[in-house]
Amino acid sequence: DVCSSDLALGYCWCLVNSAYSQVINPAVTQKNIAETICKPGWTKTVRPSTSYTNRIKQDLVPEGDDISNYELDHLISIELGGHPRDLDNLWMQPWEGQCGARTKDVLETHLKRQVCLGNITLRQAQKEIGTDWVASYNKRIKPLQCD
Repeated sequence: DVCSSDLALGYCWCLVNSAYSQVINPAVTQKNIAETICKPGWTKTVRPSTSYTNRIKQDLVPEGDDISNYELDHLISIELGGHPRDLDNLWMQPWEGQCGARTKDVLETHLKRQVCLGNITLRQAQKEIGTDWVASYNKRIKPLQCD
């Protein structure tokens, strides 16, 4: 299992090495990336409505915390072919901190560009972000200190 945790915030998430494949949008494949993730505006066509995501946020926000401190994040982002509505692909990620949602967003965009340029495969990008996004960020962008 690949596990990450932030004991200060009181949450932990674990992912069995092969489980990331279960939260992938089956409509996105390496063969059709030009018509899906690499097509400008495509994510807007599959992103869940705010009425759907707001209900999920209420259930997932850590007890006693303010929902505005978090993004309902896709573990494997929609822009990398992550399933837009699968609850196993959704988690509350803090906005703030060096390893917060804004930082992960930078990696998501970087990986998507690399996939669309043909520098890495879609599967490789999904595996990197779905199993240990911090390690991927450290390798591809710059070292992070998440403690």
